[in-house]
Amino acid sequence: MTKGVQDLMVEVARVRDAFYSAIYSASDLDAAMALTAADCALVNLPSGSGATGADGLRRYLADDVLPHLPADLTFRRISRTGDRWRLAQEDIVSFTHDLELPWLLPGVAPTHRRAEVLAISVVTVQRSLITSHRTLWDQVTLLTQLHL
Repeated sequence: MTKGVQDLMVEVARVRDAFYSAIYSASDLDAAMALTAADCALVNLPSGSGATGADGLRRYLADDVLPHLPADLTFRRISRTGDRWRLAQEDIVSFTHDLELPWLLPGVAPTHRRAEVLAISVVTVQRSLITSHRTLWDQVTLLTQLHL
């Protein structure tokens, strides 16, 4: 592997991590948007929530994600695999379902139960900007833990 390929792989991981930090740690919409391409597509599966394009993504993050993050939301990395264009990461995501989560469980009222589920995200980066972000949630485990 060349130094150039290694540098690209490091950059993909840096961009992904900065995006997650902007959303889940800093709640900084502008910082998150600065890391996305104008035609970025973000989707959460199986709920199908998400958005495409700068305007749609800004609205989605501002309205459906940032005001609806559980206070005790944590991510614990299980694995990470990447190449010079994308990064796939498995995380155990833990939180108390103490508010509505339109980005994860649209239309479901808070159950006030604790959940710990697997989420697998694949982020594609070109020219230091996210062009695609897909997250697959273990919906069966999530619904079971929340008694839904």
